[in-house]
Amino acid sequence: MSTIDLTGKVAVVTGSGRGLGLAYAQALAAAGASVVVNDVDEAVADQAVKTITEAGGTAVAEVVAVGTSEAADRLVSRAVEEFGRLDILVTNAGILRDKVLWKMSDDDFDAVITTHLKGTFTCARAAAIRMREQGEGGSLILVGSPAGQRGNFGQTNYSAAKAGIAAFARTWSMELGRAGITVNAIVPVAATAMTETIPVFAPYIEAMKNGEPLPDFLRKGEGFGTPEDCAALVPFLASEAARGVTGQAIGIGGDKVALWSHPQEIKAAYADGGWTPETLAAAWHTSVGAEPETVGVPAPKIPEA
Repeated sequence: MSTIDLTGKVAVVTGSGRGLGLAYAQALAAAGASVVVNDVDEAVADQAVKTITEAGGTAVAEVVAVGTSEAADRLVSRAVEEFGRLDILVTNAGILRDKVLWKMSDDDFDAVITTHLKGTFTCARAAAIRMREQGEGGSLILVGSPAGQRGNFGQTNYSAAKAGIAAFARTWSMELGRAGITVNAIVPVAATAMTETIPVFAPYIEAMKNGEPLPDFLRKGEGFGTPEDCAALVPFLASEAARGVTGQAIGIGGDKVALWSHPQEIKAAYADGGWTPETLAAAWHTSVGAEPETVGVPAPKIPEA
């Protein structure tokens, strides 16, 4: 059995001061990579670096809000200045501005799209330029969400951004393949500040904070666990063991890892000479529309007491 060894590799992890991002940075450092930690809060970023270095890892902090080209260039430049190269980018930075469509402001929409979608684009572009110059390949690991795969009530901006990130992974895997750069989207599910606001999860997360393990119906049935459970996927995708894995959306959480499907046609019908509104209306419910697709993240199945 091979050991994942990232010694000599350099990673940038955006939004890695706490939560999932910190878990990703810690996992990469534990595997031997040098890490640029990023957060908008200097104290949080410095504490994350301290946590990594006290555990024997190597890390520095770069405090900047992702979204602009200037921020992306700063992150890549910091990696190169401190460690001489860049091999791994994890685009984790994100914010929430949840509201239903008719109450969502332009600012609510733009803020989330700028951080998640544009931030992923600008950071990935800067990283790809550097990796192509180095000529030794690399790994772009983009952080998606179940909301981007299935939609989620009250998350127009977030769902759209995360769906776009999955599309980035598919597109960039084709564009960067010849350079030996793999690109994948990960779809984590974990107990974080975001998920502990969901009423059905809240009591279990509170119990976990008090030292109780999460029950199997969450860890296995829902694929729901700790940030550290999700972090294992990142060093794997950054390693030689995953050199042939690219263009994929991979879910992880609790005891579960899963491969998400790409959108594809699932049923078709044909009409000689083409369709009219009337023939579509007549055929829809007995042909392609007989079993419509579901939407939204399925509600957890809580065992009966």
